[in-house]
Amino acid sequence: MNNSTLTPKEVAQSWIDIGRNKVGYSLKNVFFLALMGGLFIGLGGHANLVVTQTLGGIDAGFAKFMGAAVFPVGIMLVVFAGGELYTGNALISSAWLNGNVKFTRFMSNLAWVYFGNLVGSLILVFMLYYGDLYTGHLAEKAIAVAEAKASLTFMQAFYRGILCNILVAIAVYIQIASKEAIGKIFALWFPVMLFVLSGYEHSVANMFFIPMGAVLGAELNWTNVIVNNVIPVTLGNLIGGGLFVAAVYWFIYLKGKQ
Repeated sequence: MNNSTLTPKEVAQSWIDIGRNKVGYSLKNVFFLALMGGLFIGLGGHANLVVTQTLGGIDAGFAKFMGAAVFPVGIMLVVFAGGELYTGNALISSAWLNGNVKFTRFMSNLAWVYFGNLVGSLILVFMLYYGDLYTGHLAEKAIAVAEAKASLTFMQAFYRGILCNILVAIAVYIQIASKEAIGKIFALWFPVMLFVLSGYEHSVANMFFIPMGAVLGAELNWTNVIVNNVIPVTLGNLIGGGLFVAAVYWFIYLKGKQ
């Protein structure tokens, strides 16, 4: 490895330090960083809807790819400008497993970040709606996306949530390996693009997509939305990032090697 790139073991060790630092933030900083994180991911979701609003009538696969190509801007803003995401903070599980973070602090951090992400997402929905940006085909697309997400079964949403955060968390995880901006951009873009292209479920993105469709008139049963999307996607994202990424690489590179 050259001096601009960390080894896999060094990346794993870095996430122990990052996890310890994240749970040490003040609640005020956690909340506002999470608010910005939710806002940034929502902007990526908005770009996705703008790009795909009419392309589906031409070629469904091409439409998905073009939407997937612009969505990662949101997570790039989180990494470079500063932000906290529930999905990314699932990686703190490695610091917990390593004994550097208490379980209660880990869970408290996730709860506050989740809440902040929701607030940031709803602020964006409010501004886009009252900015009168959602009309015509764009409004139709937003409604269709929200209704499609609300129609999933519990297990469909759960497994899609796991698959999503295997990719999103690994993107956030591996970007640490590069010390250069361009390396971080590529590390973030490819996995996040792939999750959107594949149709997986991201709890923070859904904090934008579902409310955006709702204010535009989507027919939603909120009990079904919570039971069959919010809960399973939230749990699936935690397992995808916290178990399949952070815990696996902690076990490979760090367990018993302190």
